[in-house]
Amino acid sequence: MNHSIAIIGGGITGITTAYALAQRGYDVTVIERHRYAAMETSYANGGQLSASNAEVWNHTSTIWKGIKWMLKKDAPLLVNPKPTWHKLSWFAEFIANIRHYESNTEATARLAIAARKHLLAWADQEGIDFDRKDRGILHIYRDKQSFEHAAFVSTMLAKGGLERRPVTPQEMKHIEPTLAGNYYGGFLTESDFTGDIHRYTTGLAAAAVRLGVKVLYNQEVASVKAVQDGVRITTRSNGQESQTHYGRLVVCAGTASRNLAAQLGDRVNIYPVKGYSITVNLVDEASRNAAPQVSLLDDQTKIVTSRLGESRFRVAGTAEFNGMDRNIRADRIKPLVQWVEQCFPGVSTESVVPWAGLRPMLPNMMPRVGAGRSPFVFYNTGHGHLGWTLSAATADMIATLIAESQYGAISHRASAQMA
Repeated sequence: MNHSIAIIGGGITGITTAYALAQRGYDVTVIERHRYAAMETSYANGGQLSASNAEVWNHTSTIWKGIKWMLKKDAPLLVNPKPTWHKLSWFAEFIANIRHYESNTEATARLAIAARKHLLAWADQEGIDFDRKDRGILHIYRDKQSFEHAAFVSTMLAKGGLERRPVTPQEMKHIEPTLAGNYYGGFLTESDFTGDIHRYTTGLAAAAVRLGVKVLYNQEVASVKAVQDGVRITTRSNGQESQTHYGRLVVCAGTASRNLAAQLGDRVNIYPVKGYSITVNLVDEASRNAAPQVSLLDDQTKIVTSRLGESRFRVAGTAEFNGMDRNIRADRIKPLVQWVEQCFPGVSTESVVPWAGLRPMLPNMMPRVGAGRSPFVFYNTGHGHLGWTLSAATADMIATLIAESQYGAISHRASAQMA
């Protein structure tokens, strides 16, 4: 039997999966279409490792906000009104999962807490410097209604094992003195932290290679096919195609996972939800002193922040349902810059680097972690806006599932599956 394992995708989920499998002694090959690891959604996200952001979006208020903001170009949530079957089917399933809002939020919090242990242990073991900052995450609220909803969310997070506490506006000022503006209150999660996802992923990719993982860059997957004794993958590079047989396959391909799953006889209804970020280069001492040290999440604007070292300030947010569109729109970047100028007026926005990435989201807001129709196919994908937060746990789950399925402890349809 062919015991080799292919992983499609060299982002945070693919690399953590490769590392978890390599630790167990597997022969692993990662196939990545870019020249380096972590060049798409894992390149410049908000930087938060945030169990406190585990609340799923399947809530009636999300639907009403989406409708209200549909024609507002700078809205936190923007839905292109042009209908497609993919979009309609996704939203129909999204609405159907509103009934699982509380249980899925609790499950996500548990998964995020479990992920921390693996992620930090791997970083310590491999000596990965990823601009980690252990100052917690402060959620800020501008009105009573949103603060009271946050209190309700805290009860769900507590059931998942997460502690976060309410703080007054005076305490908020003490926690982060540079924050300007008037707020009703906040919630502080001291166990959450931040870091640079790109630095972490590339560092772990190098560690995986040291463990024997082969990483094939500049390889576009032309097709995949489940066969009687494994999976056949056709790749294309520099105009040349090649075909390789592997014993098993783990799909960690982000927004491309839906198409790959269809070729393998599975349905993985991922929709690409675009998010934007800016990296503010703190070019002078005044800006470095005026930028926050504590990570923030502004509930009203749905903006998150992280301080990456002394000289970078990452600000990210927005959700845009507009298909496989990777364009960076000026009217979506502008609100991020304006937010910095309003909340941290002492920070210079002269040097700002914009970025956009497509989050792979499933309608229930939970990752797909488990076996496919073929006994040789597995999925670890669909982490949405929490890929950085959840990936280390789901990587360990999928590695355990593959080990158990290899020795017949469970059938290939057994559920480590969360979708």
